[in-house]
Amino acid sequence: MDLKSLTLLVEILDAGNLSEAARRLKMTRANVSYHLSQLERSVGMQLVRRTTRRVEPTELGLTLYRHGRSIQDELSAARESVQTLGNTLQGRVRLSVPSGYGHFVMAPWLMAFKRRYPGIRLDVLFNNSVDDLVRDEVDIAVRIMSEPPPMLVARELGTIRYYACVSRQYAATQALPAHPDDLREAPMLYAAVIGRPTRLSAYDADGRRNQVTLEAPALGSRDYPFLRQGVLEGLGIGLLPDYVIDDDLARGDIVRVLRDWHLSIYGRGMFMLYMPNRHHPRAIATMIEYLQECARDVRGMGVDGKPGA
Repeated sequence: MDLKSLTLLVEILDAGNLSEAARRLKMTRANVSYHLSQLERSVGMQLVRRTTRRVEPTELGLTLYRHGRSIQDELSAARESVQTLGNTLQGRVRLSVPSGYGHFVMAPWLMAFKRRYPGIRLDVLFNNSVDDLVRDEVDIAVRIMSEPPPMLVARELGTIRYYACVSRQYAATQALPAHPDDLREAPMLYAAVIGRPTRLSAYDADGRRNQVTLEAPALGSRDYPFLRQGVLEGLGIGLLPDYVIDDDLARGDIVRVLRDWHLSIYGRGMFMLYMPNRHHPRAIATMIEYLQECARDVRGMGVDGKPGA
């Protein structure tokens, strides 16, 4: 096994399929398949599982991928050190953030980062799913969840609170829920998974849990700005995170219901995720440190996620 073989494996797994890997390597698909077969023959084990659309690493394939990726990162870091010696910080950061949190909270952070480090190329993907950082070629992902995946490095950025809320007009004209169970029959607005019921956990002042199963929303979307607009227009009761409606609550345009209950629906932790055992180029390491710094500022000041540049 040599560096060229490891590089081939890394490119195949990063690309997700042999055709895309061949395009990136400027090789034919047959040639890529041949060299992969030769690599697997040399180690005596299967490294990649092939399906009709994707390739997935076996356990050994993932181990070799990480070694190959680490070597590539070391080489990139060495080149970067030479190129940036005496110059401003340069490089590329590929960041995946939740759509709502990304727009409402992180956008000012990222604009300030770009002003501070103009030489860094910043690629931002707004995505609510838990991405495979290998498959999607993402350096850092920020996600809301209960427990981060054990195979990734996770740094907690903060805690998210979910509120049941309505518009001021709705509160003045409609019956409001007195208990979480009342939400089953109410017109609900929340981020549902199509075809699957949503389970809402509500905790009373003594910490006792009441679980409510919501079959389908009256208005559903994974886009929180859209759901916020639906609440403001009086279409029903929204289940929205605090960062989406904090300003509306302060103005009185939106009011909370079920104020004596603590709600949890998709997990309450905001985590920054990245691959383990990887030497990060300076641009990526700087972004990791910067996001932690922004999160510390928000926790310390208790504000809405707008640190100074």
